[in-house]
Amino acid sequence: MKRRSILVTGGAGFVGSHLVERLISRQDTKVTILDKLVYPGRLDTLPSSLRKDPNFRFVRGDAGSKRILDKLLSEVDSVAHLAAETHIDRSILTIDTFIRNDFVTSAHLFESLVQSKVKRIVHISTSEVYGSAQQEPMTEEHPLAPQSPYAASKAGADRLAYSFYKTYKLPIVILRPFNMYGPRQHVEKLIPFFTTNALLDLPLYVYGAGTAERDWLWVGDGARAIQAVLFADNLEALIGQEINAGTGRSYSTNWVAEHILKRLGKPKSLLKTHTDRPGHVTKLVSNARKAKRLLGWEPSISFEEGLDKTVDWYRDNPGFWKKRRDDERFKEYTRAWYGKKL
Repeated sequence: MKRRSILVTGGAGFVGSHLVERLISRQDTKVTILDKLVYPGRLDTLPSSLRKDPNFRFVRGDAGSKRILDKLLSEVDSVAHLAAETHIDRSILTIDTFIRNDFVTSAHLFESLVQSKVKRIVHISTSEVYGSAQQEPMTEEHPLAPQSPYAASKAGADRLAYSFYKTYKLPIVILRPFNMYGPRQHVEKLIPFFTTNALLDLPLYVYGAGTAERDWLWVGDGARAIQAVLFADNLEALIGQEINAGTGRSYSTNWVAEHILKRLGKPKSLLKTHTDRPGHVTKLVSNARKAKRLLGWEPSISFEEGLDKTVDWYRDNPGFWKKRRDDERFKEYTRAWYGKKL
């Protein structure tokens, strides 16, 4: 069995923690996490047993730091680049942070990768680069029309990754997951925000009419898609490709909110209308046939089942989310966005 050594940038975040968990469980892979641990990335997002594994290593630092990268990239054969700011609402409030951490950091990382001997790179983009669906379901050929600073910064990094493939022959694959959810996601994101608000008998703020739809992807399936790229035998067929990862079904915000309330036995009176988000995408729904053809990947769990598992996890793990809600940065965000302290 050939051993692998993989660098995961942003590995202390939500998706990164699930990916690292999968990689370590293979027992043939050494994983190094590079993470600044700047909100919301935290070491306690990673299970304690994982942090004790001999194949696990954590390095605190910026994914765009040449000084750190020169050493780390000489020690790995593959890179999964997940480090990014990901919360759309925050990007509207603090644009410069997203440009710096999503675009500029990626540029520095790709530049360092050109000088390395790394054989495989997966860049994690997002379905938000597409903007609202102009065709359904949305293939990889859908126009890129980002509608938020977050989406624009990720679209820039997405195209930058492609340019490094074309210009420098960087062996990079661009994965575009649709909206991932599941245990250990930060409480700012919609599903954990709604769930923890409901648990605290606080309002669930629904943007506009609540009709915006998303294709929700279970985080375990998203991590499995990233792993599929990292271990695919047909690497030559993957390099330079953009690949969607989604379910092909979409659900409205109203549906999600009402399902959470029903699961927790909470009243619909907790639903409150909030001014719609500026530039709000109205619908995202994926066509993931390319992922099935090139990676043999397809989602394994329905949104209904995954949402119930997620809601139950937050209900049963208050220690995880209460300290995040107590963080002053979360409180500052909710005051700025909702005009009150939650």
